[in-house]
This record gives sequence, C-alpha cells and structure tokens, in this order.
Amino acid sequence: MAQRDLGNRSVSVKDVATEAGVSLGTVSNVLNRPDRVSAATRERVVAAMTRLGFVRNESARQLRAGSSRTLAYVLLDHGNPFFTDVSEGIDLAAEQAGLTLVLCNSRQLGHRERAHLEMLEQRRVQGILITPVDPDSPTLLEVAERGTPVVIVDRTPTTPLLCSVAVDDVHGGRLAVEHLIDRGHTRVAFIGGPARIGQVRDRWRGAELAWQQAGLDPADLVRIDTESLTAADGNEAGARLVGIPSARRPTAAFCANDLVALGLLQHAVGTGVKVPDDLAIVGYDDIDYAAVSAVPLTSVRQPRQELGRTAASLIVEEAHDPMHTHRQVQFEPELVARASTLGIH
Repeated sequence: MAQRDLGNRSVSVKDVATEAGVSLGTVSNVLNRPDRVSAATRERVVAAMTRLGFVRNESARQLRAGSSRTLAYVLLDHGNPFFTDVSEGIDLAAEQAGLTLVLCNSRQLGHRERAHLEMLEQRRVQGILITPVDPDSPTLLEVAERGTPVVIVDRTPTTPLLCSVAVDDVHGGRLAVEHLIDRGHTRVAFIGGPARIGQVRDRWRGAELAWQQAGLDPADLVRIDTESLTAADGNEAGARLVGIPSARRPTAAFCANDLVALGLLQHAVGTGVKVPDDLAIVGYDDIDYAAVSAVPLTSVRQPRQELGRTAASLIVEEAHDPMHTHRQVQFEPELVARASTLGIH
C-alpha cells in the first residue's frame, strides 16, 4: 500500500492508530510496552508506521512535555481539605525539583476539567497531575499521547496506560464498618454520594464486605445517598437519619468523607443526639478538623501528603526519563479511633 499523503505535517501517533485501526493506547504500548500487545497487532501497527513514514522523535516528545518549569494539579474540590493536603505534598516535591505548581479546580464537573486540561497543554506545563471526574476518560490518555505526562491522583484507572497514586478504599471501607461491628453495632448507615465518584463506590463496597463477613442482615446496612460530599450534605443526611423509625434506625454511621461526618456530627449535637451513645460516627480521610471537632472524630486515615509527593515524583520522572515505566501505586489506609465511636473515658 502506498504511503498516504498527509501534507507537510509530521505523522502523529493518532495517524498511526487510524491507519492500523487500533486505539491510541495500543500504539503507545507498541512503542513503550510491546510485551502487552499481541504479535499480530504489533505487526499491524508497525506496518502502518512503515506505510506512513512514522519516525519516533524523543527530543520532540520532550519539547511537547513542556519547556516551562511548571507542574499543574487539577483537583476535584478545592473546598475539601483533603485535596489541600494532597496539593501541599505535590508542592513540596515540586519545590525540591525546582518547579512551581499551578492549581486548578474542576468542581467535579467534566467540562471544567476538559477546559483546564486544554489550557494547561497550551501553557506547555511539564506535567499534569489530576484527580479526575472519571479516571478512564479518554481525554486523559489523549493529553498524554500528545506529549504532556499525566498522573492520576486518588484514583486508579482500569487500564495501566497512565501512572496513578491512590489508596485502597475498599479496604478502608471494611476497616470503618468492622470497627463499628466490633463496638457492638448491628444497624449502620453508610452516608455519601454521588455514586459516580469512584471512592464512594469503593468505600460502600468495603462496608458491604465487612457486613457480609460478619453475617449480619443486609437490610440493617442502610445507604443514605447525598448529592455531594460536603458538611451541608452530612447535616441534611442527619435529618433523614432521625426520620427513620426508632426500631430500625441505625445506631452508627460510616460517612464517605470527614466533611460529611462533621456535618452529621453538627446535626447530632444541635438536636440533642448524644455521640457516640445514641449515634457513633466514623469519617474518612482524617483531615485536621477531625481530631479537633466538638466530639473528636474516628476516621480512616489516608496518607494525604504522601499521595501528593509520590504523584509528583512519578510525573517528574516521566517528563525526564525516556525509560520511564508507568506504575500504579496503592497505599493502605488505617483507622484512627477517637471519641465519636469510643466515648470519652
């Protein structure tokens, strides 16, 4: 087959993918991780490269990765102290590498996330760290394929085509509910949402696993969905929890993050519900406010700054090391028990 006329422009990875009838990720694997691709597919991609006259240019890739001394972090919600702590870890690592950090807030909205990514590519940042709305969004891989390294923070994509740093949230959910079961609770509420957020799904799944392992009635693990993960949502969930008839009302709550848990605690204190005598509460993240709340909050701790530092080190490595291999780093959470479940002794 004759080489296609692409005008004066250079042949891109996207051109190769179109010619071979495969995804961008498959072409990337042929170039960087050929062992992950079948022999037949490799041959088809290599043949397409030959027909189009594709030449891999590592120096051009490094230029596309950004000539500025800047990293960027697109966070999910700047109102959540968890992400503030993660960004502090990123900033410390960036400073050690002689780089500055730009912060962007997607507000959990896909169109804002895409706009930030486009702007950051135009600014030719050295790399983009992101806590995405969807870790499997094709936009993330497309940005990386155009030459800007991308590392996913606090999420794990289903395919290992990008580096990621996250915490085992299923395990964290189990820790929270196992703790409540150990404290004698047989009716527990899970409070959080929306379900499209991966951490909410994983933490709920961990709660379910702990409940099943204990052999408790599935009907007594109640789910109260929220529109977001704010203190206001936790406060509103508290009103709904109180509305459950006393014979079926949960005696404990596992909240999908600390802000929701603090909002629930606020509602309890304001309505005369004793914590933990009437209602035990477990949060998630162990932000600084958890330990100093009106009733110190039991929480599942994430290594927040370590998440940020590790993600930054991965992106700096990818931007400068042509032999970089994508890695999915996962940390283990731990439960920190305080007065909201143990009482004051």
